[in-house]
Amino acid sequence: MQKPSSAKKRARQAENRRCHNASFRSMVRTAIKKVLRAIELKDAETAKKAYTESVPLIDRMASKGIIHKNKAARHKSNLNAKIKQLSA
Repeated sequence: MQKPSSAKKRARQAENRRCHNASFRSMVRTAIKKVLRAIELKDAETAKKAYTESVPLIDRMASKGIIHKNKAARHKSNLNAKIKQLSA
């Protein structure tokens, strides 16, 4: 038995969304890694700059539902704590 056309369309849409969301998740991970790399190199100025660039991105992905809002808050909190520790 063949799938109805609406099911085929749904499957197509789900696959497109999955790919789109995967790229967004990757963007968030890359932004976080940039901050962590700067912290690793003990470069406080670069770390702060990378952090200020990554926060709006993380928030945007949390509001879209790409990542959970608590996960976004956790990442921001951890990164900020590490930057403050580096500056002190």
